[in-house]
Amino acid sequence: MTTGAGSSFGTTCWWGFSPALDLQRECLESSMAHLCLSQDDLPEFNILLVGSVDGRHVLRTMSQAHRWPQRRINFYIVENNLEALGRQLLFLSLALEPPEKMGLQEKSEMFLELLGNSLIRTPTAAYLQEKSDLFIRYVTDPDFQQRHLGAVDLSALKFKERDQLESIFRFWRNPDPQAFPITRLWDLRVRQYLGTRYDARRGVCDWDLTMKLHERGARTISGREFARWRDTGVAFELREGVYDVPNKTLASGRLLRHKGELVPARGYWGDIGTGPYLPFGIESEEPSLLKTINGIPAKSAQEISLFNVTALFHELAARAPYTPPPPTPEGASGAALAPETPTPNPDPDLQDHKAACPGPVRIHFLPLGCAARLPCKSQYHQRFHLLFFSSSMVHALTPELQLVSAPRATLITELTSFLPDVRKEQADAFLARVKAMAAGAGFTPCGSPEEQSQAWARFQRQEEGPGDPLRPLLAPDGPPEDGCPTHPPPPVCPWPSSVGGGINEV
Repeated sequence: MTTGAGSSFGTTCWWGFSPALDLQRECLESSMAHLCLSQDDLPEFNILLVGSVDGRHVLRTMSQAHRWPQRRINFYIVENNLEALGRQLLFLSLALEPPEKMGLQEKSEMFLELLGNSLIRTPTAAYLQEKSDLFIRYVTDPDFQQRHLGAVDLSALKFKERDQLESIFRFWRNPDPQAFPITRLWDLRVRQYLGTRYDARRGVCDWDLTMKLHERGARTISGREFARWRDTGVAFELREGVYDVPNKTLASGRLLRHKGELVPARGYWGDIGTGPYLPFGIESEEPSLLKTINGIPAKSAQEISLFNVTALFHELAARAPYTPPPPTPEGASGAALAPETPTPNPDPDLQDHKAACPGPVRIHFLPLGCAARLPCKSQYHQRFHLLFFSSSMVHALTPELQLVSAPRATLITELTSFLPDVRKEQADAFLARVKAMAAGAGFTPCGSPEEQSQAWARFQRQEEGPGDPLRPLLAPDGPPEDGCPTHPPPPVCPWPSSVGGGINEV
């Protein structure tokens, strides 16, 4: 996979490169059969998300939890930068806003703005500043955070990471637009990426869209919206308002060499090639959105994204599938699909102004880059029934992770099919490498090659055999002397604890 300053992928990932998944649906039945009962006698479903970046899988799994037998769901989130962790906290807080405080349409449009726009409207910027004040209290006052957003657990974060998160939220709160001149930074990134092709950037844009993204399955992305995003970084223009305030959540820190010394700097080092349309804009449960007219999709990725996010937030609050309203006489637009007044929620818990999480769900934010250290902690021994790795974090898929995966666990890895810089032979080589790494961790591919998605690959943990090199750590060699069953001993960490630690560069 091509990364770095000379690639469109960038060095910081702000959104996923695969559609949002309902992880209860994607988890294999054999994995679900090994769920253990929690203290409240509910089956406990533990999910490890490594590099999920934007929280799309968490939100969709939460919103569709009512479709499945009741389970206690625990999400464990590992990222490699604190800005991505802060954005997920922002998206989760926005999704759980009570209906009487924010309407469904406003919530959906604001979510998409914050997710993928370099420039946002003034009301959205005001909401971000308001939430930044609240998040500062979250990371500095754990008791306050548990009273107001009890579904989130920040206790595993280090004190240094809490301090850095506070600095990030203070930067988000800064109203000065010159603190993050995203328009100039975006143009610099595009010029650096294209080089001599900059004057022909419209032709490069058309080629990447038609010959790469469309050929690989993202046909709903229209040329007009893709060109607009490539030029300005504004992916979603959902209203006739003015988009002129920098989206400070897209700022990240790096150490740059200046006059022979490393100095901290903030800038935009994210994606400028694919766009934020993949998480919600290329698939939908509503078949009418995917119809084509003369081979051209009738709806754009922006319209599909707005419908999917609106349906997600409605289902999250009402615990019922979203029914789209009938088209207006003057034609249904993307904004018309989202009703201004949401369906009243009978659940009294959501009548409070505190964020209320539907059902028994707990979201744990773990320290940066700690995936390599999880096997060293006894509380994670054979804990996770489903593991997800993004394409940017798949290098963390090591053989030791077999120690933290439950019997017959499901593994999902994001692929590089939707990265324009990655050629077909490189994508095939990446898939082969992922399969080899999964095999090293004790996972085998599921399904036939024809059933595999272009966006992600699915594996299942194989049964432990006598030849498994990690078997001595997974189970004792013989029965206990007293005849009573015992739990397998916690694994001994085979490498120094400092290896794999996440360090923020700023």
